[in-house]
Amino acid sequence: MKKLRAIDITLVGMFVALMAIGANITSIAPFLHVGGVPITLQTFFAVLAGLILGSRIGSIAMIVYMLVGLVGVPVFADFSGGLGVILKPTFGFIVSYILTAFIIGKMVDKKPGLAIYIVAALVGMAVNYLFGTNWMYFAFKFWAAAPAGFTYKMAWLWMVPPLPKDIILSILAAILANRLEKTVLSKGQFKNLKRAS
Repeated sequence: MKKLRAIDITLVGMFVALMAIGANITSIAPFLHVGGVPITLQTFFAVLAGLILGSRIGSIAMIVYMLVGLVGVPVFADFSGGLGVILKPTFGFIVSYILTAFIIGKMVDKKPGLAIYIVAALVGMAVNYLFGTNWMYFAFKFWAAAPAGFTYKMAWLWMVPPLPKDIILSILAAILANRLEKTVLSKGQFKNLKRAS
């Protein structure tokens, strides 16, 4: 395993902080809950992590974010944290951020460019939705208290309200990452960031 550089550790910490902020945007807009699912900016930052940091460092950032929350730091949605979060139906989305960043990073590690960035961002968002929603469905079926009449279709209907937001933000993340790749990330310590990861 390649050694983490100081810049890698700094960026991992930065994205952990961004994920915590994105997770708790509902603290200033408490109405952003649908079927118990908080509408957050976590997907945006997970997508951005994969695009900017690459597969290795991006997924490490998401793993660290998950571990920080599991040890009790309130970085998850609604300022929650601790091992009990594992039993929540929405924990699958937290796990999915690792896959999202890794898959996106793999897609853009070797061949950056706006078109690739947009496709990778949307693929990563789809992975986030598929993994998280299916986890939520099985959680409600096997260990969480499901709402009356809960079905697989209902689980996906809950994901409709945040979908347009996440599509738009994923595309914006791709545009931002592409712009950063041509400016900030091509200079100084950032140069070849993804290839070094």
